[in-house]
Amino acid sequence: MKVIDTNSNVTVVTFIDDPRVDVYRNIRDADLRGRKHLCMVESEMVVRRMLESDWNIHSLFLSPEKYERLASLIGKHHKVFVADVSVMSDITGFHIHRGVLAAVHRPIVEKEGDSVTRIIENVKGNTKISLLLAEGITNVDNMGALFRNAAAFGVDGLLLDHRCCDPLYRKAIRVSMGHTFSLPWAVAHDWKEGLQRLKQELGVKLIGCETGYVSKPIWEVEPTEKFALIMGEEKSGLSSTTIELCDAIAEIPMTKNVPSVNVAVASAVGLYEFLGRNRLDNG
Repeated sequence: MKVIDTNSNVTVVTFIDDPRVDVYRNIRDADLRGRKHLCMVESEMVVRRMLESDWNIHSLFLSPEKYERLASLIGKHHKVFVADVSVMSDITGFHIHRGVLAAVHRPIVEKEGDSVTRIIENVKGNTKISLLLAEGITNVDNMGALFRNAAAFGVDGLLLDHRCCDPLYRKAIRVSMGHTFSLPWAVAHDWKEGLQRLKQELGVKLIGCETGYVSKPIWEVEPTEKFALIMGEEKSGLSSTTIELCDAIAEIPMTKNVPSVNVAVASAVGLYEFLGRNRLDNG
């Protein structure tokens, strides 16, 4: 192992039974959520984005090479463990070929309604508002892609219903390219009330992305300065409650042989339509 000039916040780990890195031992996302109230972050680019955020970092676990690459971003207050990749892999229970892990404290669980309030307060008063909403999205890859798409098109925030999968699972964070740390997001415990509040308090137009007889081609939906695009689970789609609250239902027309596309792809098409092709500040 390469010799490192360690500071007081850097610890070199040389054996797999070192108790100081127990938080990284035999990593399981579900265990971290319930036992340690932590989430696990991997890959250099994602950890870089996390270090630039205001999230509360528990510690970093890095190979010597990755420590050198990230050292300029690491503060004196960050607890850092450095070990060879082989030692890291033995401790975590899977091959850490990227040589970068970080443990991050999850946000404090908010009281019912507080999460929606936080999203509303974040954009209230803005002349232009764009939100991405997800109902019943349980695939972690799709969840991560929703965050990445939202960041790519400049969405102001995301709101998820309580049936969605955890956006802080390790794979979801990685697929999002770390944008779970860069974007405001919240979980609505009462989905119907959350949608109603967005309409009443922010004046947003709720646009559901769905196929069916009530839908119209996405390019026929009139763009607006304040909108929330709602994506549903691929098989069941949007609930009847959500559809009733929507101001418009947008469909992405396709050939008969392919009735729908992946929800992550659909969200990118929808966001491009309302924040790209129809960007209101272009005219």
